Amino acid sequence: MDGKAVRAWLENLFVISLLTLPRALPYSWRIPLIGWVTAHVVAPVSGHEKRALKNLALVCPELSRKQARRIARASADNIGRMIGEMYSRKALLRRIENLQMRGPGVKILEQARRERRPIIAVSGHFGSYDVARAVFSRAGHAVGGVYRPMSNPYVNAHYVRHLKAIAEPAFERNRRGLTRMMRHLRAGHMVALLIDQREPDGAWLSFFGRPALTTLSPAEMALKYDALLIPVYGIRLASGLDFDVVVEEPIPHSDPRTMMQQVNDSLEARVRAHMGQWMWVHRRWLVPEGMSAPASQPSPPASPSSR
Repeated sequence: MDGKAVRAWLENLFVISLLTLPRALPYSWRIPLIGWVTAHVVAPVSGHEKRALKNLALVCPELSRKQARRIARASADNIGRMIGEMYSRKALLRRIENLQMRGPGVKILEQARRERRPIIAVSGHFGSYDVARAVFSRAGHAVGGVYRPMSNPYVNAHYVRHLKAIAEPAFERNRRGLTRMMRHLRAGHMVALLIDQREPDGAWLSFFGRPALTTLSPAEMALKYDALLIPVYGIRLASGLDFDVVVEEPIPHSDPRTMMQQVNDSLEARVRAHMGQWMWVHRRWLVPEGMSAPASQPSPPASPSSR
């Protein structure tokens, strides 16, 4: 076993220990503990907190250092809780067994399901997208999720297993997986996509008043297959253990750039209302080597709220 493989094995051992040792604790203690360790140990040591602070300084320069650190740590806490919940699937599903979708898009979503009209549910690494998938699945939607494999093969093996246990099918982001996803969509089912990572082949659109490379694929598929393009969010509530699943109105069909800018605007509004629930470690505004970004747009003030 070479050095890289040893590091991957040790990293996996740490992840397994972090997620399984607290299982002796009640769920209401276990999830906050995993969140705390992620926020106060993992994020600072790994450099993720530093990256989150850099992003916050870029797009929200009006925040004080104290406010930005509080948001960065709340973000890391949310990531830890979300992973802990995924690995505590049975307890999570019991916790949300009475949770219902709300929002202006719920009736539209249900009508589309009855008519077997394709649905593209778009969201971001915000709150808990797994909770939203679970609620959609329980409501009768055949919701297919798309995932990027983890770089660590040991972690990826159990991550994918737990991901699929929340709701299936799950499509790996490769040629074979995307072919299966398109077939699923054309059959009149739902596909859930996270659209907030930097897409090198995307278009320069605005996010938090800054140019960000954004995929146009969800809007292009919606236009091609006459699918609903509808923003959905699993928002963590003040308890830290409960959620609100919100379905917004569908994005009107127009052209891909306009539609995806509206998706970005929708996500930005949700993040600004709950700053600590977005994954601020994303390299969302990084300009690829050899490429220049268009001029920045002014950013409206950000709420310092951490959750």
